[in-house]
Amino acid sequence: VQLQASGGGLVQAGGSLRLSCAASGRTFTTYRMGWFRQAPGKEREFVAAITWNTGSTYYADSVKGRFTISRDNAKNTEYLQMNSLKPEDTAVYYCAAAQYGLNYDLWGQGTLVTVSS
Repeated sequence: VQLQASGGGLVQAGGSLRLSCAASGRTFTTYRMGWFRQAPGKEREFVAAITWNTGSTYYADSVKGRFTISRDNAKNTEYLQMNSLKPEDTAVYYCAAAQYGLNYDLWGQGTLVTVSS
């Protein structure tokens, strides 16, 4: 199974982007999927997560109210709708799957989001 992230790009502050992460390969099952980000010179940080079966969602305080995570079970795809983007949201965004519990054991390649002021 592989995760393929897409949707990054350059956007002005206040704008929106939607990231996608599609799982491909053999039959994909997972407990939870999430998004993380890593800004230049900083450590990777949690952004949002969704429990695959129930749809329960979790957000970092820094994105709560601006970002929305969702999933399409039939397409094995998760999404991250990012609104009211700020320059501090600039980072490489990674999708990940916690297939068997709460540890993220499968990672996508990352997609760059740049927010200009």
